[in-house]
Amino acid sequence: MHRTARSLVKKLGSVSEITRSEALAELRLMTKNDEESRLIIAEAGAVPYLAETLYSSSHDSQDNAAATLLNISISSRAPLMSTRGLLDAISHVLSHHATSSSPSAVQSSAATLYSLLVDDSYRPIIGAKRDIVYSLIEIIKRPNSPPRSIKDALKALFGIALFPLNRSSLIDLGAVGALFSLVMKDGRVGIVEDTTAVIAQIAGCEESESEFLKFSGVKVLVDLLDVGTGSSERIKENTVGALLNLVRCGGGGVMREVKEMSPGAVEGIKDVMENGTAKGKSKAIALLKAVEGGARKWDVAV
Repeated sequence: MHRTARSLVKKLGSVSEITRSEALAELRLMTKNDEESRLIIAEAGAVPYLAETLYSSSHDSQDNAAATLLNISISSRAPLMSTRGLLDAISHVLSHHATSSSPSAVQSSAATLYSLLVDDSYRPIIGAKRDIVYSLIEIIKRPNSPPRSIKDALKALFGIALFPLNRSSLIDLGAVGALFSLVMKDGRVGIVEDTTAVIAQIAGCEESESEFLKFSGVKVLVDLLDVGTGSSERIKENTVGALLNLVRCGGGGVMREVKEMSPGAVEGIKDVMENGTAKGKSKAIALLKAVEGGARKWDVAV
């Protein structure tokens, strides 16, 4: 395997496009089917070549390079993050999502970011790349973005938002408006679930209140909680988390709107308390307690 990896990596530097393309296809297949091959291929020096190939005008080459990087990142993140220019190459693919980049390469690149963001030490580094964050937001804003691209971009944004200091940057770059627009215009359950997960994280910073109120975000969240809307359990849990973060980080404006929520929304919170995950139940209890009158007002057994 070591010999094969070295041979294929050497071919990536060939002057022959056909030779490079064949090597890329083989590397993609190896890293897909053999977990042990990923680190070996990275240690053989493949990552810089793969990063460079993300700039290729050939969609096949771009696809294979992006998919191989994703596969390697699942098992071995350090070789990617230590490669100079890797994040710039990923940014290039994402920033051209509506023009020259292959949709599959865009999806693999966004998924690679999410894989890297599993390591919390990389979250501030990736979050500081405003060009990457901006491009991810643009992907979810674009009406013609493929659903897979939107889901992968949302997962990457979620990983970025897990680092508290990244949240204000997400707000500055217009994430809140884009996310709530997606909730309002996209009826697909999976998309709304992923979107509300990102919203819940961004809600956890001081800058969130004014931005959420600007886009009627609290009203949208309260509507999602209403049992009449038929939201999934995950959407309701995410929404409870978002409102709880807003109440904790915000001021009177948020509290006022939360207090005025409909009985149907209160039922939604109760549903999370009764049927949600352990974390969801805890957040639902905390949300009711955080609002003035909390459990006593709504006669909820805590």
